[in-house]
Amino acid sequence: MIWPLPRRPVRVENGPVSTIEARFKLRQGEFNLDVDLQLPGRGVSALFGDSGAGKTSCLRCLAGLDKPQQGYLRVNGELWQDSAQGLFVPAHRRAVGYVFQDANLFAHLSVRGNLEFALKRIAPAQRQIAWQQAVELLGIEHLLARLPAKLSGGERQRVAIARALLSSPRLLLLDEPLAALDLKRKQELLPYLERLHRELEIPLVYVSHSPDEVARLADHLVLLQDGRAVASGPLKQTLLRADLPFIQQDDAEAVIDGLVCGYDAEFALLRIQLPDSADVLLLPHAPLPSGKGVRVKIKARDVSLSLQPAQHSSVLNVLAAQVLTASGDQQQAHVLLRLQVGGEQLLARITRYSYVRLGIQPGQQLWAQVKAVSLLTTA
Repeated sequence: MIWPLPRRPVRVENGPVSTIEARFKLRQGEFNLDVDLQLPGRGVSALFGDSGAGKTSCLRCLAGLDKPQQGYLRVNGELWQDSAQGLFVPAHRRAVGYVFQDANLFAHLSVRGNLEFALKRIAPAQRQIAWQQAVELLGIEHLLARLPAKLSGGERQRVAIARALLSSPRLLLLDEPLAALDLKRKQELLPYLERLHRELEIPLVYVSHSPDEVARLADHLVLLQDGRAVASGPLKQTLLRADLPFIQQDDAEAVIDGLVCGYDAEFALLRIQLPDSADVLLLPHAPLPSGKGVRVKIKARDVSLSLQPAQHSSVLNVLAAQVLTASGDQQQAHVLLRLQVGGEQLLARITRYSYVRLGIQPGQQLWAQVKAVSLLTTA
């Protein structure tokens, strides 16, 4: 969705400029949204939670499609909403690009026509995204003459994102853009979303209920539950918080960064150097250039612990680690441990029996045996 410009934003002088400050109190029937967020002014912020948590309601408030009873919104120094001052910039004057689950393309217009519709609504002097840049970012040059009916679901979403970009938004909102796609189409579209992340200065707010999408794309994570933000912070740190409900679930995981440092062609293993560590992860994967940044995830259930490095084991990755914290009450069968490995942190879920038998304590040095590593994305 796009809205016409020009815009007349209100500049504010105090406070950090490169942030999105959003405070909304919205009542709709029996549902109440009550959030107070400070998001980075660049990169991808993910709104994550179950259905009914308030993700789309929050996104609609950001877009100006819903007007909360109390609200404040400042986007990178521009004040769009302040109920205390009676200020509310309507949706059609906000510099927002909005991409829905359904691409919502104009069926009677070709891809070129859909893109031109967006571009023509922006005065040339105000255009921040060039035609060719949007087309190349989303890889749709070969689709320009087609009608939407002749596109796959993934292609339609790529066109919808390009159309949103050509409206020169200062904020791009994506409401579960992969939800209506099958697995193959999702895998086709994800690399294009990663390109937006790498190559654009525009902040993205991305709604999803998929942990894998969030882990792959997000820099900042907001966990919503019953209309409230129960956590908000950098992705890697937030995933490790022991006080959050999902951390105790079976698919709790850590996301870590590394650099490709080699490739074992004989066994098709990628070598990944961990930051501030002599340890190297081995990952079954196709070759990647040395020095390339990668993001990987390791599930807590795939990490076991040993007091001594194993001499004869099928586990590829054995990393020197220090125990930071342990959580879990006496009635639980498992203990969740947070581990420091070089400059990164991992989670390990082991049985309480093993925890007691091995005499594990915070501060202890031991060995983390990583059974599985999944490559999420490359930088």
